[in-house]
Amino acid sequence: MMVETVSRLARWRVDNSTQYANRKSEPFKIGMWNWQLSVMYNGSDLCIRLFPEPFSLLSTEHHPFAKFILRVHTTAGQLSVSPVYERLLRRSEDFVWIVNSTFHGRYTIDVEFLDLRVRSSNGKEASSIWPNEGMLKSSASESILRCMLHESINTDVNINTCGRTLKAHKAILSASSPVFHSMFQHDLKEKISSTVDIEDMSLESCTAFVSYLYGTIEQEDFWKHRIALLGAANKYVVSSLKDLCEESLLEDINTGNVLELLQEAWFYHLDKLKKGCLTYLFNFGKIHEIKDQVNDFFKSAEKELVQEMLQEVLMVWKPV
Repeated sequence: MMVETVSRLARWRVDNSTQYANRKSEPFKIGMWNWQLSVMYNGSDLCIRLFPEPFSLLSTEHHPFAKFILRVHTTAGQLSVSPVYERLLRRSEDFVWIVNSTFHGRYTIDVEFLDLRVRSSNGKEASSIWPNEGMLKSSASESILRCMLHESINTDVNINTCGRTLKAHKAILSASSPVFHSMFQHDLKEKISSTVDIEDMSLESCTAFVSYLYGTIEQEDFWKHRIALLGAANKYVVSSLKDLCEESLLEDINTGNVLELLQEAWFYHLDKLKKGCLTYLFNFGKIHEIKDQVNDFFKSAEKELVQEMLQEVLMVWKPV
């Protein structure tokens, strides 16, 4: 039985035609793990279990400490909401939510992960996987490049931000971006003056951008400046960074940022992120939690984007 996922949400639609049958979902991926849901009836109670898929090697060696909430919706309009749970999950016996149920027909189970932490086999707890450590790979020459950048060794170009000036190397900028390559290849002012103006970025976000081009960006800086990095990646045609930002933002959709991310996705033509935001709002019904923000959003959003949102509404709520 397929599970629909977006960001940190999963939805399992269950056909309750055979009420007393045990059921198990197909595995679905959230964070670093494959997960499964299962249901069984104990009299009038519905027992719902959530656990890492047992055949995943990663799940076996690195146990998730999860903070999550579950919701059960029925076609008749019934809604049951669990408390917020925080549990170490290793196997199906580690967690069960018992719902007093007289459900008939179809119902859906939603799981929303509020946080996921890694608990290793020796019991040591690590930090949250969001931001996901290891997403940005370091090259063998990282320490050399970091030293060249931060110690300004043989730099030959100045980058003016809205804060102050950074020093960098034309060769590395040119190799990382066709826009920079064109600047320094032709007799443009950037080549003649050895100066690049990036005054639409703060010193901190521009430093993160340049650090990415050098392969030395810190995970925390990437996470903090993702929106600014997305804009720079689009402007300077750094496709790898643009894709990385989209994938990271897609994992981090929530009610506080979904409208901002939808606007960014539409502006930068990020189809996966846009679809993720629309799915989050309409398929998972999160639009009802931010009605006031949505009303304000409609007043200022581009007409074409509003039309796409209305089309999504019609697709979700069309008669069966």
